[in-house]
Amino acid sequence: MDEEYDVIVLGTGLKECILSGLLSVNGLKVLHMDRNDYYGGESSSLNLTQLWKRFRGSDKPPESFGASREYNVDMIPKFMMANGSLVRVLIHTDVTKYLNFKAVDGSFVYNKKKIYKVPATDVEALKSTLMGLFEKRRARKFFIYVQDYEEDDPKSHEGMDLNKVTARELIMKYGLEDDTVDFIGHALALHSDDTYLDKPAMGFVKKMKLYAESLARFQGGSPYIYPLYGLGELPQAFARLSAVYGGTYMLNKPDCKVVFDGDGKAIGVTSEGETAKCKKVVCDPSYLPDKVQKVGKVARAICIMSHPIPDTNDSHSAQVILPQKQLGRKSDMYLFCCSYAHNVAAKGKYIAFVSTEAETSDPEVELKRGIDLLGPVDEIFYDTYDRFVPTNNHEADHCFISTSYDATTHFESTVEDVLAMYTKITGKVLDLSVDLSAASAAAEE
Repeated sequence: MDEEYDVIVLGTGLKECILSGLLSVNGLKVLHMDRNDYYGGESSSLNLTQLWKRFRGSDKPPESFGASREYNVDMIPKFMMANGSLVRVLIHTDVTKYLNFKAVDGSFVYNKKKIYKVPATDVEALKSTLMGLFEKRRARKFFIYVQDYEEDDPKSHEGMDLNKVTARELIMKYGLEDDTVDFIGHALALHSDDTYLDKPAMGFVKKMKLYAESLARFQGGSPYIYPLYGLGELPQAFARLSAVYGGTYMLNKPDCKVVFDGDGKAIGVTSEGETAKCKKVVCDPSYLPDKVQKVGKVARAICIMSHPIPDTNDSHSAQVILPQKQLGRKSDMYLFCCSYAHNVAAKGKYIAFVSTEAETSDPEVELKRGIDLLGPVDEIFYDTYDRFVPTNNHEADHCFISTSYDATTHFESTVEDVLAMYTKITGKVLDLSVDLSAASAAAEE
């Protein structure tokens, strides 16, 4: 262990594994350590026995649930946008060869106490039961504008500069109703609150276009894909990538401590009496607790069911977004469902998550609106975890700390953090302008 590395990465959570893979591909000498004896950190996947041990102590799961090994329950479940940044990272690094994906069946939104399919195109807007006749026509015109918009083609701009016009002003031009704005902003553009309305409309329009392009990629019922056997496959795939490019892995290394010089700069990591030297340290918040601050808490329920979520067209896998306004809350709520179709549960079983940014200290009461939409559940586990963000100056201490995972059930915010960290560590912007046709080959229809 007494070698010198460019970067030592602590923790094998998904963000840390993606970064160690990217940094190894970039030619840096990487050592990756974890105090646990398994990959994944906070974002690990559990089999049935591990799930019971974590939430029920030493109880044995009911035999009626099937074999423990047939379950891969992600602790931070998130779907991937088929055309999104994470898929581009997977293709850029060729990690797709270690993974198999399957399209997610459905994307839904909660509106006026009901679940509806999210309409993403002008054609779907006309068919949607979410809106009345006149609103459908207005929404259709808006969708056509977004679909036709090209940044470098002024003819498609309709006289508006989206870097100067706010999202609110753009929406007002089409006269859309509040409920329509709600599902477009939260279930299509995937904003988790309404602050986007007063920001330049460019980001909002780009997010809508990403959704529509992702939906078109597999001609499925949603814009999302998900790996067979769950997300636990991802950290290991990036670990393999890092190893191929010379990265070194050490699991089960207790008491990993970052060593600083007299100027407060990270110069290495010690574990079990040995020290590995390095120029930079990358880690999750748990490794440097005095350099992060708590900014919130996620409340969630993990449910095992024997049926799909009602009103989702019998989807074996689905996301339902409950916008904050529909619930009278400050933040959105998310339903996530996956099943034996993605090899994450025994035959006939479904895993559902209900998650949100906690606004009270009682997750059971807070999550009730979401849980009520699931129908009968065979088993339910409640959980909360704190969210941290780094407070350090990485230029002074050479420490690069990831933010905790949020309550969303999609990867867009996670990848933004990874790409921002990559740029801080290397001084380069990762070029993700890759040919996405390769992605189609990696995904099973």
